[in-house]
Parts: sequence; structure tokens; C-alpha cells
Amino acid sequence: MTAAIPNLTGLDLRAEIDRLRKERNAVILAHYYQKPEIQDLADFVGDSLDLSRKAASTDADVIAFCGVRFMAETAKILSPDKIVILPDMDAGCSLEDSCPPDQFKAFREAHPGHIALTYINCSTEVKALSDIIVTSSSADIILKQIPKDQKIIFGPDRNLGGYLARKTGRDLLLWPGVCIVHEAFSETELLKLKAQHPEAPVLAHPECPPHILDHADHVGSTRAILEYALASDSDVMIVATEPHIIHQMEKAAPHKQFIGAPGADGNCNCNMCPYMALNTLEKLYVALDTLQPRIEIDEELRIAAKKPLDRMLEMAGGTVGKGDVGRPVIAGS
Repeated sequence: MTAAIPNLTGLDLRAEIDRLRKERNAVILAHYYQKPEIQDLADFVGDSLDLSRKAASTDADVIAFCGVRFMAETAKILSPDKIVILPDMDAGCSLEDSCPPDQFKAFREAHPGHIALTYINCSTEVKALSDIIVTSSSADIILKQIPKDQKIIFGPDRNLGGYLARKTGRDLLLWPGVCIVHEAFSETELLKLKAQHPEAPVLAHPECPPHILDHADHVGSTRAILEYALASDSDVMIVATEPHIIHQMEKAAPHKQFIGAPGADGNCNCNMCPYMALNTLEKLYVALDTLQPRIEIDEELRIAAKKPLDRMLEMAGGTVGKGDVGRPVIAGS
């Protein structure tokens, strides 16, 4: 359960979080979709798996993961001896919710000739039921290493799976999950925005539906979108992913203009992740103070979930944290 928030009136939260960070020997991680004030005090800001690997490489005793629950669980899978806390245990994920483990297990059993490539945005239990975990930057290179006659289930994101199927020509059996944030973008409003800024490239995450990706000049992970934005010669760009990533873009390239792709209401408010927004400075302070709420995973389940993660790193480890598909590592069958 998420710890109750006491009256913190008059408390210098930033100073107190810094004090507790030192006292607890903690590392604070923030996903790109976190609020700017959390990003600015984090030790590392990035994509979920990259953050978990960075935390595992530190000598920290405590990992405070400002993100959503599956991300904190991934950190615990990779760092079982560290205490992993999540400021708000209700910070879930629509993709995770769309793929209940019992239903995914039954789906797999109904298609025994398929292997399961599963997007990292899923529960520990679903990871344990999978053959290979993928990220948005590693999925393509992993698909290229799998024999073309091998039948594949891809879940839980049907948009990412559909994008990969179109890009690679592979026939993927898609689980019907979606991200509520990326589903919220409006093609009509995007076209209006493109008409206002005809020279601005559109940068989109592959969790977006096809009618958004069809208008994108660059499709990639959050890290890839950030790298493209900073390297581009364009001074104005339209960004079709959760808009808090724009904070990092503006910090790194203050001379450029980054416009969040609009939702159906003509702005990007509906495209802010409600789960990510549950994390606050107040909750982070309480979590560091009480070391609660804490992520706990049964060891047998952890080992089972780590196996497909390790397989991904064997096949495409160079993609993690780089925002690209790297160079292929040719694995045996």
C-alpha cells in the first residue's frame, strides 16, 4: 500500500529528499514521463530498462523508482538484493492492465506453436510466461534473429506489434492491448498542427496507432525520439508521446521549439499519463523516509521473469539506453 502523506507544510522537500538519499544510500530514478521537478532531482532520467540497469550497476542499497509499477518490478528483478521503493503503488500501466497473467497463459496454451515476444510494459507474471522480452528499440533487431517460419505472439501492445509487423513483414499474432496515452492522439488535430508548422517533423512513439504513425517522420523509443530531436536541424518539432519528455528536450536544446501532439480536445492534456502523475515529491519523501511502499517478488517468479530479460540482452543488449536498434548479435536457433 502507498504510505499515508503526513502534513509536510514548511518542509524543504528537495533538501529533505537529498538528506534521505544520502542517509539511505539511495539512487533516485525518473522516467522521461515524470513531472519536471522529479526529473530534475533524479540521479538518472531515462527509459525504464536503461534505468534499471544503471541502478543495478551502482552500489546503492535503495532504488527509488519514480515511474510505474512494472518498471520498479523490473529494477527488483535485476537487483534482488537492493530495496526497491515506488512512491505510489497505484502507479500502474494500461498496457499491464490489458494483459492479465491468467488470460495470457491461456492464450499461449491455445497457440502452442508460437513463441512469445513480450513488450517490457507488462507485469512480472507475464514476463515469466514469455520467451523473450523486448523494448521498443530492441524488438526489430530481435525479430530479425528469429527464423521466418517461427510463429510469434506479440503482446501486450497491438500498436507496437502492428508497427513491427508492417516494418518487418512478419506475421505476428497480436495481443489486443493499448497504451491509453498514445491512443489519445488525434489525427485530425495533428494534421491541423502540421498545417500550421509545415516544416516541423513529427516524432512519434511506436505505441501510437497507425493513423498517427502514418504522419511521422521519425518513429522510435522515448530515448530515440529525444536523440533525434537534439540531432535534427529543425528548429520546430511535433512530439507524439507523453509530453513530459519535452522537459528534457527543452533543457538540452533551449533554442528549439517542441510542440506536443494534440489530443481530440486540441491540446495535449489528455495525453499526460495519469499513472506517472501519481508520483509526487511528497510521496517520494515519504517513501525514502519509511522505505515503503516496497517492491517484493517471490524468488522463483523473479528468476523465471529474468530469463526472457536476459535473452533480450543477449540478442540486442547494445540497444539498451542508446535509443536505436544497434548492431545485430546473431544467435543460434
